[in-house]
Amino acid sequence: MQNIEPIRQVDPDIYAAIGAELTRQQTGVELIPSENYVSEAVLAAIGTVLTNKYSEGYPGKRYYMGNHHIDTVENLAIERAKALFGAEAANVQSYSGSPANQAIYMALAKPGDTIMGMSLPDGGHLTHGWKVNFSAHYYHAVQYPVDPETGFLDYDVVAKLAREHKPRLLWAGHSAYPRQLDFAKFADIAGEVGALLIADVAHISGLIATGLHPDPVPYAAAMMTTTHKMLRGPRGALIVGKEEHLKAINRAVFPGLQGGPHNHTTAGIAVCLLEASQPGYRAYCEQLLANAQALAEALLSRGLDIVSGGTENHIVLLDLRSKNQSGKVLSQVLDRANITTNANTVPGEIRSPFDPSGVRLGTPAATTRGFREAEFRQVGHWIADIAADMENEQTIERVRNEVVEMCSRFPLWY
Repeated sequence: MQNIEPIRQVDPDIYAAIGAELTRQQTGVELIPSENYVSEAVLAAIGTVLTNKYSEGYPGKRYYMGNHHIDTVENLAIERAKALFGAEAANVQSYSGSPANQAIYMALAKPGDTIMGMSLPDGGHLTHGWKVNFSAHYYHAVQYPVDPETGFLDYDVVAKLAREHKPRLLWAGHSAYPRQLDFAKFADIAGEVGALLIADVAHISGLIATGLHPDPVPYAAAMMTTTHKMLRGPRGALIVGKEEHLKAINRAVFPGLQGGPHNHTTAGIAVCLLEASQPGYRAYCEQLLANAQALAEALLSRGLDIVSGGTENHIVLLDLRSKNQSGKVLSQVLDRANITTNANTVPGEIRSPFDPSGVRLGTPAATTRGFREAEFRQVGHWIADIAADMENEQTIERVRNEVVEMCSRFPLWY
């Protein structure tokens, strides 16, 4: 059990908020695909005295003295990242995923260059060229869609757009796409038009590390992943890839975009990478895939629609268009029943992006907790029960009580 007693003595208000959040996590089902539970070792690492040290630069080339132990920590993180993903080089200093992607832009493109990425409403990420993001303000951004009827990527459409616009960077990655990515096809497209392929695998890095998803490393100039999603690490990011490109990326991260790294976070990253290299981690990833299938099947059996009709990863994207329901409202009602999700756009969206038709569901966190197929089938039926009558207070209360009971059988270590 983590000791937070010193916080109570200094700041009772923060202590109370942490305690309330702990209760929320212990008594609810976490289905947001980008969230997970860190291990005791990771949580301990990010609360150490490493946070006290400034370490501008890289191992062996620091601007401050007293960094020999920090160099040990960062070198371990780098070598573990390279080993886990079979890469030539790695940077583990980026503060999070968006800054890491910004570093890739700064290193490998110039302002005004054309870049291509998946459209945000179709499952892409803000930093892949969506209009409100820096990536569309400083670069000429072209967005490729998914097929609005099938929910699948059409690589012929991607290739056609690439031939027309000839991007400098071609992004392959997503935040809400429930199917596998064919990195070999992306590489062929990039090669044809002279683009650099960049893989953003923040959501699927664990599947890649364990061989359960096609691997972009042989094809991509750089691959970015956050460390706090499927990798079950602290809130940070790493970039791996070819040595020739990582030199420029290192310069972009520091001194281009940020100062000293967060050394306590680097330690947590090193620990989570070691944990992900153990045999049990592949079993975890296999289970979260099986759980996603079970969740999808339960929702379909209750007459609900999901984007692309299924899933090949950890994401199940509920599509409420045929029922003319609001994903935002459903996610809010589910939250009252201790089921945490997020509203999300769907391909062919007919509602406002602030009140979309989809609800994004994911299996990593509850799988870490110990849920298997039977539990996820039950979760699917709870979601369907509430979706059938979102104003039925008796149903909401019943589901909440049943959720709390199930969670009590799968306690968190915290």
